[in-house]
Amino acid sequence: MSYQRKGIEVKNGRLFMGGCDTVELAKEYGTPLYVMDEGFIRGLCREYTSALKEYGEGLIAYASKAFSCKEIYRIVKDEALGADVVSGGELLTAAAAGMPMDKVYFHGNNKTEAELILAIKHKVRAIVVDSLSEIDFLQGIAAAEGVEVNVLLRLNPGIGAHTHKHIATAKADSKFGCPVADGTAISAVEKIAASANLNLRGVHAHIGSQFFELEPFELLADCFVKFAAEVRESL
Repeated sequence: MSYQRKGIEVKNGRLFMGGCDTVELAKEYGTPLYVMDEGFIRGLCREYTSALKEYGEGLIAYASKAFSCKEIYRIVKDEALGADVVSGGELLTAAAAGMPMDKVYFHGNNKTEAELILAIKHKVRAIVVDSLSEIDFLQGIAAAEGVEVNVLLRLNPGIGAHTHKHIATAKADSKFGCPVADGTAISAVEKIAASANLNLRGVHAHIGSQFFELEPFELLADCFVKFAAEVRESL
């Protein structure tokens, strides 16, 4: 039996990844063993960047919560990607690998004061604020540090993505982001605009994982455009 798919190959009952025999890897390094195919990862990075170039400029950001170590950050840095981090540990790991902080976004819906100060001191590209209370929290920290901070506002667009309920993050009752439908999101924009130390640089949303269709992303794009128009008209 022999077949090949996405850099994975089975020959005579033995699994090969990136041309390496995983049985031999297990013998050399022991188990359990995590094996990553660098060539495959770089190929995916290039697929994203080349696709984006067809439509204009932008920054593809690697989601650190998928796998965070210094080598993965070196790879995405080499491929001219940015990164999303969701903890102080991920931020420090990215920094230790030489990741440009002007390509790093700090996410999370339960950031600590220490993590926000860390993000400010490392001068990340933007901090993604997740709630009305976090806006006040971050404004207080930025004022105490005597700096201005670029932020993105995380929206909850109320999109019931066609994925498993435990990984759908943008339903109306989700704890993530500021709901658009009930006016919380526009109130958040007003609060940021009125703050002395926060600069709104855009909006963000994460509607879930493991999609098999494009419709949820089309709905999200529509929500973004309509919300941006509402912000422009009201503010």
